[in-house]
Amino acid sequence: MFMEPTVIDLIKQTGFIAKSVLLILLFFSIFSWAIIFYKWKIFKNMKKENQKFFDAFINSNGTKELFSLAKRFELSPIASLYRAVFAETQGRNSVNLDAIVKKYSSDEANKIESYLGFLATTGSTTPFIGLFGTVWGIMDAFRSIGIKGSASIATVAPGIAEALITTAAGLFAAIPAVIAYNYFTSQANKIINEVQDFSETLLKYPWQD
Repeated sequence: MFMEPTVIDLIKQTGFIAKSVLLILLFFSIFSWAIIFYKWKIFKNMKKENQKFFDAFINSNGTKELFSLAKRFELSPIASLYRAVFAETQGRNSVNLDAIVKKYSSDEANKIESYLGFLATTGSTTPFIGLFGTVWGIMDAFRSIGIKGSASIATVAPGIAEALITTAAGLFAAIPAVIAYNYFTSQANKIINEVQDFSETLLKYPWQD
């Protein structure tokens, strides 16, 4: 009885170039999904800890007490910002508070946006890597026609299979990365706005107990 070949069977039948393309796309896909799960968890905890620390900040009785509390919120960007500014200002009579706050706010923004560039790269690059495999597969199909002097299904099928598999793999890697990048960029902007708003508050904060 005739059995239809599985995707695994088709991949095994592909040539060296197609396999190389698929390995590259697999690399992008695995790392993209790892980043997606990581950023989802981190952003979720960032928002929770930001809210908890800000509530504590509003009800705080002093900078030293709040500094000790801020150490408990390791994932909160505004708690991290507070700790950094506190360390820079304590024991010093004159400081450029505006420059200090801007510096550490920028550092926090960079941390928040970390790894998003890889998602953007995956979303924009992998379709073209898949397209390269597509073109190569079609070229291979035409080469087979030239060698065998026939355009039968048996002749062109391996090349067409390579083309379709690499195209699908490119899209499989790109689509989740693009969706995740757009979502996480939106979430990152919200958290960065919270950091910027908190920065304005810190500029008016009485740093000396």
